This record gives sequence, structure tokens and C-alpha cells, in this order.
Amino acid sequence: MDFTPSSKDKKKTTKQSILLCCKLYISESRNRVALDSIEQAAKLDPETVVVNKFDDRAYNRARYTLVSYVAHDSTGCPIFSPLQQTILAMVEAAYGAINLETHLGAHPRLGVVDDIVFHPLAQASLDEAAWIAKAVAAEIGNRFQVPVYLYAAAHPTGKALDTIRRELGYYRPNFMGNQWAGWALPELLPEKPDQGPTLVPRSRGIVMIGARPWVATYNVPILSTDVSAAKRIAQMVSARGGGLPTVQTLGLVHGEDSTEIACMLLEPNQIGADRVQNRVEMLAAQEGLDVEKGYFTDCSPEMITERYMKLISTHSD
Repeated sequence: MDFTPSSKDKKKTTKQSILLCCKLYISESRNRVALDSIEQAAKLDPETVVVNKFDDRAYNRARYTLVSYVAHDSTGCPIFSPLQQTILAMVEAAYGAINLETHLGAHPRLGVVDDIVFHPLAQASLDEAAWIAKAVAAEIGNRFQVPVYLYAAAHPTGKALDTIRRELGYYRPNFMGNQWAGWALPELLPEKPDQGPTLVPRSRGIVMIGARPWVATYNVPILSTDVSAAKRIAQMVSARGGGLPTVQTLGLVHGEDSTEIACMLLEPNQIGADRVQNRVEMLAAQEGLDVEKGYFTDCSPEMITERYMKLISTHSD
């Protein structure tokens, strides 16, 4: 009896074990027509699954979480993932539907497509995530003539995302002291991008593309409109400000009657949401401010993998 797996079985195993996750951040959440166009593009290949979406009207920002498999050649090198063409189709739709010069929101951004980050899931490696990040970056730079900056494992020296953003003025609001409007930075970039032109198309801006281990995003609402207080709290919570290691934060206006501490947990298994919540509550109390329970903006890697398995099996039936 022959127990050699068929090509169909091998492909099924690949779909279940060597998975890549992509988080695609778009500078738009209020224009339903634009989002519909992007979401239609996401459906072009049934082997790529949108497992989650998070959008925030105050920030005017949306994030799509997608998953697919990666295939390899006979030597074990990655050669194909359906994720690549799906992401490029969504990027094309975003550039066709959104003009950065008319965008306004309370979250920093430098592009219509602001950030694309790839994470390994299941048995995939960081090298595989970096491979697809660099492939997508080359296509976006060449096809859409948009400057691309690589970061983390996709960058030759592992340059950090927040370092690049600081160099480019990402964190400086340019409208009303706490909003980001249009493109207000020099069109000639101070740092040469890794892909694409050095001159910024004002309607599209620039894009960051990286590969890194899983990062959790956790936001804590503060019941106050005092953005200066929110920024002080954010600074003291962050590793950069001497607070919690591997935690990056922003203090932002969030709607008409509140602010928010937006957090990136770079090693969520080491410094998790509970530690962040407790630190924010302690510091807010010192400012005389009330805090709500924070919330994750995405699912855990385990839940994302589980959702992908369920959705892909539904598509296969």
C-alpha cells in the first residue's frame, strides 16, 4: 500500500502549517466607497483570507488582517504565496480610491497605505515573512512609484519602525496641534527609500513595509480631552520614556470627549496588556483622570490561525 502523500494532501498540509499573516494599515475609515473597493480586491483569491478588520473613525484609519500559506521549491526556499498578489490588489485599490491630500485624522500617518507588516504563523519562519515583505516592497515601489521603507527583519540591518518614522517626521501633527492633514512634509525625502522614488507623490505619500514576530496592539481610553496629559502618561508608560520594556505608546485625541493611549506590545508574552493597563491607571490617577478598560485591536495569533482554518475549509467545501 502506498502511503506517499498526494500533491493535493501536500498542498493541504502547507495551507495548514506554513502560514503568513499580513496586517495592512490604510489611512481611511470614513469613506465607505473606498473601503468597499479595497475589500472587493481582497476577495480576488480565495486562498487568501481576511480574518479580521479594525477601523476607527476618529483616527480615520483601518487595518485588515489577512492570512495565507507560503509554498517552497525543492530546496526549501519560499517561492510563492497567494498573499502577495492579494495585498498588491488591495494597495492598487487604495491608491485608486483615496487621496492623502484630502485625508484628516487623529492618528499619525505618512501614506494612503501607511504600513504593511508580515508575521509568521504556525510553522512559518521570520525569514519567510521577510521574503514576502521585500517582494511586496519591490512591486509597490516599481509599479506604483511610491517610496518604500523596509523595517525590522525585512531591513538589511533590522532598522526599527519607530526609528524610521522619527527620521521622517511621522509623530509630528500638522493641524490643530493634534491632527494629521494632507501631506505637509518635504516632497524630497531626507533618507533614501529602500524601493521606489526619492520624490514623494503627495496624493499617495510613502509606505513602511516590515517583517517581525507577533506584535499586539492595545489601546486604553482616558476620560479626558487633555491631550497633554495623555501624552505625558504615554511617555511614562513607554520603554523610550523609562517605563515598560518593549512597549511603544502614543497619546492621542480620540473623538470629542476622550483621549487614548495607543500601545504596541513588541513582546506581548513578556509585557502584556495587564501590565500596561495597571501602569496607565496608576499614572492617570496621579493626573486626576479616569481610565476605561483597554481593548485589543486584533485577535491573538492562535485565534487568527483558527479563523483562517475554518474559513479556508469553508471555501474548499
